[in-house]
Amino acid sequence: MKRRVKALTVVLAICLITVFIRCQSNETPIQQLVVALNGDSIEMVFVKGGTFMMGCTDEQGCDCEDNEKPVRKESVSDFYIGKYEVTQRLWRAVMDTDSILPFNGGCEDCPMENVSWKNAQEFIGRLNAMTGKTFRLPTEAEWEYAARGGHKSKHYKYSGSNQVSEVAWYVGNSSGGQYGEAGTTRPVGLKRSNELGLYDMSGNVWEWCGDLYTKEYKQGGKSVHPGWPFEGTYLFFRRILRGGSWGGTAKGCRVSYIDYDIENYSDEYGGFRLVMELNFSK
Repeated sequence: MKRRVKALTVVLAICLITVFIRCQSNETPIQQLVVALNGDSIEMVFVKGGTFMMGCTDEQGCDCEDNEKPVRKESVSDFYIGKYEVTQRLWRAVMDTDSILPFNGGCEDCPMENVSWKNAQEFIGRLNAMTGKTFRLPTEAEWEYAARGGHKSKHYKYSGSNQVSEVAWYVGNSSGGQYGEAGTTRPVGLKRSNELGLYDMSGNVWEWCGDLYTKEYKQGGKSVHPGWPFEGTYLFFRRILRGGSWGGTAKGCRVSYIDYDIENYSDEYGGFRLVMELNFSK
């Protein structure tokens, strides 16, 4: 009953406000969509689709792992992506307040963490029901394209800079200062944005993607294990994580670095970011 009442009290006058922000004086405006929800809002940035080189590109130097190779050409269509990672405040606006307890609890503007891939799917299901929109996790290609700055990419090693500390909270800077001596997440949007106006694509928390991790199962576009994915074995399949975290090294914050884990795994280093599909009939 509480969930039903909560759903009915959601502010369904979803403010789809198109605003334009100039990152720099001579930059093309960045189109943003603001979805008002239950006392909070979701800021989505429009990403113009295109073709890009994905993986271990030249600016990554000698830091690449084997699963970032070979470099390949990928194409993505237009989409909206969250300006910020999903925060604790936004999580509470959609989910039961005690459904998951974050490691850095009480920091409303910090990214929600301790979230598994399955937890993220539950959140998205409720959000879609509340808004009538189609939110989802980004594909891995969408994530990397956006992290690289999309069609405005300046080919940085990290998302928005070649200097990790300018754009990321990671093990080298996530402790001390006004937030205490212990390392933990930081409020979103404090570091420099990337070329698209997206924050924390490098560092703060790992971000789940929708894709299965297929490196062990597909190589060169061919199946290594015929019949994969095997029926009844999804518990052991792993989903892709991108972006690095406050507890990880600079290497993990690179735009091409790939991590992965099983769908029901969660810890204080992992959160997510939303993508919204373009559907102008809704």
